[in-house]
Amino acid sequence: MSTQPVLSETVDGVTTITLNRPEAMNGLSIATKEALLAAVTEAANDDAVRCVVLTGTGRAFCVGQDLKEHVTLLEAGDTDALFTTVDKHYNPIVTLLATMHKPVIAAVQGVAAGAGASLAFACDFRILSEAAGFNLAFTGVALSCDTGASWTLPRLVGQAKAMELLYFPSTLSAAESLDLGLATKVVPADSFDAEVTALAGRLASGPTQSYGAIRRSVANSAGASFTDAIAFESAMMTHTGATEDHRTAVAAFLAKEKPVFRGR
Repeated sequence: MSTQPVLSETVDGVTTITLNRPEAMNGLSIATKEALLAAVTEAANDDAVRCVVLTGTGRAFCVGQDLKEHVTLLEAGDTDALFTTVDKHYNPIVTLLATMHKPVIAAVQGVAAGAGASLAFACDFRILSEAAGFNLAFTGVALSCDTGASWTLPRLVGQAKAMELLYFPSTLSAAESLDLGLATKVVPADSFDAEVTALAGRLASGPTQSYGAIRRSVANSAGASFTDAIAFESAMMTHTGATEDHRTAVAAFLAKEKPVFRGR
């Protein structure tokens, strides 16, 4: 296994980005955040990538900020490194995950806490192993929430439940996460990889422009009036109606064949 803090591999249109600090439960050091931002940016900008999977190695998906590094910076009085990281790292990373014009899966094989949970919430699908769970750990270290949690969490569980989870953090099991709507699906550990691979393959072979337009429409609607939302839907319909995949799908329908989408 490579010692790089973030690994990225693309196979058949699926880029898998893996947090690779199992000894630190994939805590987000500055070096890790910089590598993660680079990997997510590359995947977002590569038209050959039609689905992105974010996952981790070891027993944790990601426990958020690397607190050992955080304490070192606090003791050194390096407040610039401490409190600019949200704008320099967390916000750009989660914005790309939430807004890139292609589907994104969080493959949560272990605990996801703090910013790690927030990263997963920004993805379209959260596939959890039975050993996985979420913890909104921010108040445990007397900090506010970040990495988009104030936006994504209420939309997943409702405002009242989001406040409870943020005020009084505890580890939610995979089953509890599924009941609350934080997980798309929970699968046994021995079938976890196969489940993620199957979903990623299905998405990567689908109409990527259509998926991207739907992502944008749903995100836009959160802050739009009804009339503005349907105007944006109209623009996205015009965009997707001009794609090669749309023409392919219509021709396949008329020929009673299964379409082969190329993501353009």
